[in-house]
Amino acid sequence: MKTDLDTLLTALYVKIDDEITDTRLLGRPPRLTDSELVTLAVAQAMLGFASESRWLRFVRSRLGTMFPYIPQQPGWNKRLRAALPLIKKAIRLLATDTDFWFDNHWIVDSTPVECARSRPAVKRSDMAGWASYGYCASHSRFFWGLRLYLVCTPAGMPILWALANPKLDEREVLTAMLDREPEAVTGRPGLLLITDKGFASREFEADLAQRGAQLLRPSFKRETRRAGESLLKSVRQLIESVNDTLKGQLDLEQHGGRTFEGVAVRVAQRVLALAAAVWHNHKTGQPVTRSLTAYDH
Repeated sequence: MKTDLDTLLTALYVKIDDEITDTRLLGRPPRLTDSELVTLAVAQAMLGFASESRWLRFVRSRLGTMFPYIPQQPGWNKRLRAALPLIKKAIRLLATDTDFWFDNHWIVDSTPVECARSRPAVKRSDMAGWASYGYCASHSRFFWGLRLYLVCTPAGMPILWALANPKLDEREVLTAMLDREPEAVTGRPGLLLITDKGFASREFEADLAQRGAQLLRPSFKRETRRAGESLLKSVRQLIESVNDTLKGQLDLEQHGGRTFEGVAVRVAQRVLALAAAVWHNHKTGQPVTRSLTAYDH
């Protein structure tokens, strides 16, 4: 099977149309269906169109035969923000349709999602109350925005994700994510969460133990070397690769959102694009499942 963007979008459209879209809705059906909307959202993220106006012009000129109706920019923005629950369902649908869903090794990390840079932009932003100042140790810089918490498999398939205020404790955010979807943890004997030192806590590890999970993290200098730590460096590079894909190829930090709903759906759009690439690479037997090279042009 070919691995190009057209093939991926066709397979994704069929998958969503068959298993998520409700055809029993009353009233006149929308001119742009939910399946078409989600497919176009993935294509936009894959092709790196941060500007919605440029993206819609591209769709009308290049993809008009595949998508006969394309709304104007206000209509597209409204439909996309309203599609956040649908995009979340699509991410979970693709994850559960692969063998990676049954992987009992999860990699956990967070990365900044900057929402404003200048002080005047921060003051007039509609993100007040959601976003805040935080520190990115990887790049030794402060930022104003949110943090994306991502739980994925070593193959790069997203399992859980959340946006949170950067001042919140990482362990509290991950605990809340596990509390919100306890069924994702149950039925996984020997579940191992691989994290960095920021998740170190006796109480947190005890809570994970009650859920039937273990924590693997680097040890502090004052601690004895933890079991399995010798393999940690190579595994941790995988989540760095996933974050690099989200930021380098899917332009996570160029989301363009101005409200919490706008930022949330644009981040979800990029997580879905990553999940779609991993899903399609797995289905077509590609050696590197988290590679987007075949789809970003």
